[in-house]
Amino acid sequence: MLNLAISIIPILLLIWMMTKKNALPSHIALPLTAIIIGILQLIYFGTSGRLLTANIISGTLSAITPISIIAGAILLNRTLSVSGCEDVIKQWLEGISKNQIGQLMIIGWAFAFMIEGASGFGTPAAIAAPILVGLGFNPLRVAMLALVMNSVPVSFGAVGTPTWFGFGNLGLSDTELLHVGSLSAIMHTVAAIVIPVIALKFIVSWQQIRRNIIFIQLSIWSCTLPYVWLAQWNYEFPALIGGAIGLTLSILFARYNVGLEKKDITEENTTDSLPFGRVFKAMAPTLLLIVILIVTRIKQLGLKGMLNDATPMWNIHLGFADLHISQALIIHINQILGTDTAWAYKTLYVPALIPFFLVVFVSIPFLKMSSHQVKAVFSDTASRIKTPFIALIGALIMVKFMMIGGDHSPIMTTGNAFADLLGKNWQYCAAYLGALGAFFSGSATVSNLTFGAIQQSIAHTVGLPETIILALQSVGGAMGNMVCINNIIAVSAILGIANKEGYIIKRTVIPMVLYGVIVAIVSTFL
Repeated sequence: MLNLAISIIPILLLIWMMTKKNALPSHIALPLTAIIIGILQLIYFGTSGRLLTANIISGTLSAITPISIIAGAILLNRTLSVSGCEDVIKQWLEGISKNQIGQLMIIGWAFAFMIEGASGFGTPAAIAAPILVGLGFNPLRVAMLALVMNSVPVSFGAVGTPTWFGFGNLGLSDTELLHVGSLSAIMHTVAAIVIPVIALKFIVSWQQIRRNIIFIQLSIWSCTLPYVWLAQWNYEFPALIGGAIGLTLSILFARYNVGLEKKDITEENTTDSLPFGRVFKAMAPTLLLIVILIVTRIKQLGLKGMLNDATPMWNIHLGFADLHISQALIIHINQILGTDTAWAYKTLYVPALIPFFLVVFVSIPFLKMSSHQVKAVFSDTASRIKTPFIALIGALIMVKFMMIGGDHSPIMTTGNAFADLLGKNWQYCAAYLGALGAFFSGSATVSNLTFGAIQQSIAHTVGLPETIILALQSVGGAMGNMVCINNIIAVSAILGIANKEGYIIKRTVIPMVLYGVIVAIVSTFL
């Protein structure tokens, strides 16, 4: 019993620190929790200082993977903004339809769906929400719509980072990981029948929704059908490709008024005022990003194997560890401080250097950006990644500390306690644990890193299917984005909303709870 209390108190303390009246930001709360768990490991569990230090090194290095992806996504986002591409894209999207539902579904749902698949990490709200406000929608209501809409694609955001990186430390085979992604996509797809509709209600009336329900469902299914199909054989592309297909079809449906209330459509089509060449140039960086992602992720094309080539090229002893560099520049450090602790980084395969940084470097001359603009892009990106980097280091060190001790580690002790308490009924609550992780960490990826092992432990203990419970964890981490404090603060800052965090959470928590109920029911049929 004492072991359970010692194991769970730091997590409860973390939740309290991030949800109390004057809440601590994640870049303070997460490192502080890691320190507390480290002290407990040292004093109570008797872990050696050498092993703790090795995990600090490994956890810090592990943050390079997500932060490099975040940096690349922000860099591209700022490039599009500073170069003026974002304004052109905005004008083009504005001109497709004058119907409010059409605009909200194209930009707030399908466009954001695709952007989440490409970059994630809050980028959809940063791009889509300002466009909607520019179209005349209320900023506070747009913020709530953006938070709720940006849930379905999140498990496969940033080229599947929450799935392949979030569950990367669980020892799953590629087949098992693919099955987790497939199950989570099915759960998301069923929930998507109603969740975007609820999001629309933040801005428009039920009467408007009913009159345009055919278009709404066409737009939803345009994204989710290819999304769930792709997830059967790939866990990187479902949101990206599903969103791209859904965006294309949604635009066509809106252009030809399919399922939209006719009287809300004006005869004027301002899209014609923008030359095709100008729109194509503005979209070129995003299109190039998608193309590169596709050709480097499809195994049959051969590039994926080249970028993952683990054939040793250099082996160097660093004194505190062994460094191995492969022909594909995979950096692998093992035997850190003489322990079994290790770290690896796939330099060319992690979606950072390729495609984000590559696309940015190609776009600078293509878009004829000045040296002043380029400097602004890089300095803005550098300033934005400082606090997320600290938060991620804290989260990853915390996770490493929680997993020290094998079967008697804090994370396994906590998992066993949940298993004993709920038994097979845990399947109905698993998604909410994932949502809790996203709520306090600000990331579905971090939620999966934090609670994936607990979910796995519970599944093994009570005899539930491991892949279904992990899929529920993944979906939970995604739906937790609706109430995530970090996301709410970020989108509020972008839209100029002040002191409305509590107001937003009280309203977005309702669709989040409903989401959890839907996926729990769906999971019983899988």
